Amino acid sequence: MNILLIHQNFPGQYKQLGPALVARGNRVLALTPNVKTSLQWQGVEVVPYRMNRGSSKNIHRWLGDLESKIIRAESCFDAAVKIRQFFTPDVILAHPGWGEPMFLQDVWPKARIGLYCEWYRQESQSTDCFDPEFPVTEQATAVQRLRLRNLNAALHVDMANAGITPTKFQLASYPKIWRDVTSVIHDGINTNLVCPNLDATLEISSDLTLTRNDEVISFINRNFAPSRGYHKFMRVLSHLLRARQHAQVVVLGVDSVSYGVAPAGGGSWKQLYIDEVRGDISDADWARVHFLGRVTYDRFLSLLQTSRAHIYLSYPFVLSWSLMEAMSAGAAIVASDTAPVREVMRNGETGILVDFFDEDALLSQLIRLLKDAALRARLGGAARRQIRQCYDVKTICLPQQLRWVDALGHLGGQACFGERPGPDVTDWFIFWIGQYNRLVSVIVGQNWSACLRNCRARVRIDSSIARCVLILTGPLLVCSDSFKER
Repeated sequence: MNILLIHQNFPGQYKQLGPALVARGNRVLALTPNVKTSLQWQGVEVVPYRMNRGSSKNIHRWLGDLESKIIRAESCFDAAVKIRQFFTPDVILAHPGWGEPMFLQDVWPKARIGLYCEWYRQESQSTDCFDPEFPVTEQATAVQRLRLRNLNAALHVDMANAGITPTKFQLASYPKIWRDVTSVIHDGINTNLVCPNLDATLEISSDLTLTRNDEVISFINRNFAPSRGYHKFMRVLSHLLRARQHAQVVVLGVDSVSYGVAPAGGGSWKQLYIDEVRGDISDADWARVHFLGRVTYDRFLSLLQTSRAHIYLSYPFVLSWSLMEAMSAGAAIVASDTAPVREVMRNGETGILVDFFDEDALLSQLIRLLKDAALRARLGGAARRQIRQCYDVKTICLPQQLRWVDALGHLGGQACFGERPGPDVTDWFIFWIGQYNRLVSVIVGQNWSACLRNCRARVRIDSSIARCVLILTGPLLVCSDSFKER
């Protein structure tokens, strides 16, 4: 098969899958703005695309997020038109979170499209409402703004044949129309590479190299933010340093903003909480805190392998790879008792879970773990076994991903999200009614187009007249209990 991968930060979630598809004899091409010139990466042909323009300065602030995705989608579309001259994919695998695959069905209408479903922002599950320390701004219009942010997902649902998502928790964030055709398959952890190493060392500076004989406490954020518990970690730091006089605290992460927002008063989250706690920490203790920024993967692994206690905190949100890598490395972990963590970690068996908001519990459990070598060995060993048995990339996850791609490639022209009839006059009518339905969805908050797709999936419609009638009456029928029972 010819397979096209699309990811704004390629390889992203296709780091393992892309080379594996090449190894099976597929021609794999990746489209991304993450490179400047075309290149080969582990057999994958990587082709760049460029942004056609920047975001508008005076656009309505509710539409800024959607506009950025449309700009990226348009740029990706333009690149795809050029690629079409020498490459026709049978399957397109894409992460829709940045809008890139939005118009690719128009370039390759026969290609089967599989989307990586990372997160859907539902009103009832919004991470924006989790932490009372950071209340939702402009509460009166929060629902409307959230609905507009989900328009990107709505624009992709009609063109996708199937979805894949790494955890059950992430799947649960999506509406039913997505859940019904999305498989839960994790990206996988290379447990042969990410493993315990008794001889591991971590060079902090020319004067300090840490080993497993040192009391190393690790905390990792890709980007420092409250959503990953950075503020909770920092607030226990002074007490932790006083209680553990020989501890060395190593922190990885940078000041960029990814999923969250910048501090309301400006500056960075990193500095904001350093300033908050620094007055309670002596210079001597502060010298045992090491912010290393972004490091190479080798140094990242060395930290996990030398860590005596690892801290992982998160809102109910996308689970970080770093937690599962820490488990695979055999680290003893204190983590937040939130839904995504509970899916992979059992309290008292593979780690210790504490209430996200309970800083006293976080501190006491860390100290308990640091004092008890037998407990650390038991939890770390069980955590590694859990990852090897359920999330090993070579024996578990990658074979499942390849079977998913094979199934997608054999779907032919049939869409998983509903019927895709051939073009006729009625289809033009369907198209414009669909645009109307989307407008209604924005205004009244009802997913009429989803109702319509449910109707068409349940009833075989051969007559054009009957199809037109179904478009107008379908939402009412789907909402009817009697119709659902039939």
